[in-house]
Amino acid sequence: MNTTFSSQSHFDQPYQTPLKHLKLKGLQPKTIEAYSRTLRRIGARFDHQIDSLTEAQLRKYFT
Repeated sequence: MNTTFSSQSHFDQPYQTPLKHLKLKGLQPKTIEAYSRTLRRIGARFDHQIDSLTEAQLRKYFT
């Protein structure tokens, strides 16, 4: 089993949902792209498990 594919497929839904919300809010494409880059970087750092991150993990990542 390819764990990268499994991790990536688990990442897709939590990644796409906030981007849809940002688009529905009417944010500019460049703003949405900036948010999406951040989500991809966080996903890469935490093995694409962004839906189970704690506030402490995110605080530590951003500091």
